[in-house]
Amino acid sequence: MYSFMVGAICITVFGNLAMIISISYFKQLHTPTNFLILSMAVTDFLLGFTIMPYSMIRSVENCWYFGLTFCKIHYSFDLMLSITSIFHLCSVAIDRFYAICYPLHYSTKMTIPVIKRLLLLCWSVPGAFAFGVVFSEAYADGIEGYDILVACSSSCPVMFNKLWGTTLFMAGFFTPGSVMVGIYGKIFAVSRKHACAINTVPENQNNQMKKDRKAAKTLGIVMGVFLLCWFPCFFTILLDPFLNFSTPGVLFDALTWFGYFNSTCNPLIYGFFYPWFRRALNYILLGKIFSSHFHNANLFIQKETE
Repeated sequence: MYSFMVGAICITVFGNLAMIISISYFKQLHTPTNFLILSMAVTDFLLGFTIMPYSMIRSVENCWYFGLTFCKIHYSFDLMLSITSIFHLCSVAIDRFYAICYPLHYSTKMTIPVIKRLLLLCWSVPGAFAFGVVFSEAYADGIEGYDILVACSSSCPVMFNKLWGTTLFMAGFFTPGSVMVGIYGKIFAVSRKHACAINTVPENQNNQMKKDRKAAKTLGIVMGVFLLCWFPCFFTILLDPFLNFSTPGVLFDALTWFGYFNSTCNPLIYGFFYPWFRRALNYILLGKIFSSHFHNANLFIQKETE
């Protein structure tokens, strides 16, 4: 278990670190969409670097060695980063919606100041919610015997009552998830119309439409993998208080790790679908980024629809 989890942590940390370096270093990648992807990669990197190692020890040893206060800090960051990810995906969906459905207005709607405001929202709201709920212990109000459970347990138990379990599921997962699915449904409907008209437009516009469609498809896969990985965990949090907290700890732990693996999958998805990321990674591994002015390197091949 240690070997498997360490492998997942290494892929998560170094894969997302490569994405962070690529977008930060190469000027050609400094676009509104990529800044959102960069921030999402920071989220996944922090999850792999600060959350998964402690969760690994807890899962394998079946014991929390780091004290109650750090337990709350750990769970607060865990909850914040998972909600931050879905908020980022919502922001990316909005960005792609304007790029594909309203391309003439995209440059005026999705400006760098707008992206900064979206990123502030993506980080501040989940952070305030997670730390506020966990440190106030509002999530445990009305749970019979919770104080005794915490005093006697050595596994960092956090259980949500019916009110906060429902609130977390609806506000932190279901609502933004539904918004994403709705937006991508509209995007793919418009993409099909573009596909029918793609031979009647100039070549430069044709290439741009193909690039936007491929970007939407790739980010749609990222969204689908996120929903698939995190839905079981959030749904269990919703159901558990209505089942008198009868969910086995081992099952809940496994579902949490299934959610963590989403952060492991993202750089693999980017590497498979984005040729520019593979080239950037190759330049990083070869040490070319240490050459002067290499940040202006061209990562896109002529007429490549990526």
